[in-house]
Amino acid sequence: MTQKFKIKLGNGGYGSVFKGQLQSGRNVAVKLLGNVKSSGQDFVNEIVTIGRIHHVNVVRLIGFCVEGSKRALIYEFMSNGSLEKYIFSPAEESCSLSCKDLYAISLGVARGIEYLHNGCNMKILHFDIKPHNILLDENFNPKVSDFGLARLSPTDKSIVSLTAARGTIGYMAPELFYRNVGTISHKADVYSFGMLLMEMASRRKNLNALAEQSSEIYFPFWIYDQLHDGREVTIENDTNLEMKLAKKMMIVALWCIQTKPEDRPSMDKVLEMLEEEDGDLQIPNKPYFCLQDEPESEVGHGDINSSWTS
Repeated sequence: MTQKFKIKLGNGGYGSVFKGQLQSGRNVAVKLLGNVKSSGQDFVNEIVTIGRIHHVNVVRLIGFCVEGSKRALIYEFMSNGSLEKYIFSPAEESCSLSCKDLYAISLGVARGIEYLHNGCNMKILHFDIKPHNILLDENFNPKVSDFGLARLSPTDKSIVSLTAARGTIGYMAPELFYRNVGTISHKADVYSFGMLLMEMASRRKNLNALAEQSSEIYFPFWIYDQLHDGREVTIENDTNLEMKLAKKMMIVALWCIQTKPEDRPSMDKVLEMLEEEDGDLQIPNKPYFCLQDEPESEVGHGDINSSWTS
């Protein structure tokens, strides 16, 4: 199927992804899981979880392979790869996207997550929403992928218990680290989406240790201060309409990354705010971090590509 793993598409903490082709001629992505000891449960999680899902904004699982200790998942092929390479590329590069394009992608991602939370007979909590796990098809339609850390929860049950924090540093909700912030629920995905949305709107990472001004090191705080003081946030090469879209995305992101889970909107409300045409969105309170408690446990298998910071 992969011609002896000839074309590598990417890799992460889970293993590597290769391009393949079915006998019908259809292109697929083959995710070959790495460490068997750590990926056995992730493998089962992904099959059980994604096997229930049929949505235009969630990547489709076509099949899986098990041979001895080797395990692989076969997905539909997403020709434009992950969102990560598009939101952090300079505007002059061919793989950069306009704010209008990124706004449309953010709507698709929000619809995908909202479906996971409310559209299935079981609530699906993803726990690893980040740019790397948003894949784009040939028309740049986004699809949520990588369900290795996902948890299923009854629709009438809002709180889940975890034995270990899971996700990727920089996108993980504070309640996954600190007991005093709140209970763990679908609002953890809302937080991760907010961090993703802020990066999409600004086209830069939320944490920049090399920023010239200390106030800009943690970008969401800097954005809050700018908007709260009534100052405009300008983005190079954006039109007035695009800057208006970016501002809306940033305000929605600030709602999503509120420290306490109960202060964050649900994903259907997030979608409603993003789709609102001309309404002036109210700026929420400034997010803060509670650091009285020590982190409870280690992080899951997500890639640690930025530091969670106060």
